[in-house]
Amino acid sequence: MAVLRQAGVGVIAEVKRRSPSAGDLALIDDPAQLAAEYEAGGARIISVADRGAALGGSLADLDAVRARVSVADLAQGLHLRLVSSARGTRHGADVVLLIVAALEQNTLIGLRERIESLGMTALVEVHTEEEATRALDAGARVIGVNARNLNTLEVDRSAFERIAPGCRARSSRSPSPGSAGRHDLNRVRLGRS
Repeated sequence: MAVLRQAGVGVIAEVKRRSPSAGDLALIDDPAQLAAEYEAGGARIISVADRGAALGGSLADLDAVRARVSVADLAQGLHLRLVSSARGTRHGADVVLLIVAALEQNTLIGLRERIESLGMTALVEVHTEEEATRALDAGARVIGVNARNLNTLEVDRSAFERIAPGCRARSSRSPSPGSAGRHDLNRVRLGRS
């Protein structure tokens, strides 16, 4: 995916009403408008939470965002079943998020293969060095390092610089949730990873 190879630091902006671990996050009446604002602000990818109960979104949100913006769209909830990945292509998803911590290895491999066979990119999210190894063993080409502990919600600002070097030779790397601002982005940009 070309957008992931562009020079400089790029932002993946989220359209997400709810988190399974943090509960309600934001009232979003018009996901397409929010996505358009993100795009105008320079976001390279818009992440759309599309799973109703857990994330407060829907495939209708993904459809609305896809119709409104020209940047890539990432679907957050489509990975639960292999068949659902095909739904992502029908709803315009360019990228599908796979969270290593939530998947058995055979499922991770199968989902990554299915997503890529449908012409989408699998963004494989990791939180630890062990998960990064699993992602690489599953053939991940794009790995996102999430600095936020899913159980405690604490952010480890050194996660990207600790985990990413082991991923360099075989994948694109991206810091995921937990990057708080310019200081964190400068650490990534300046190669302290």
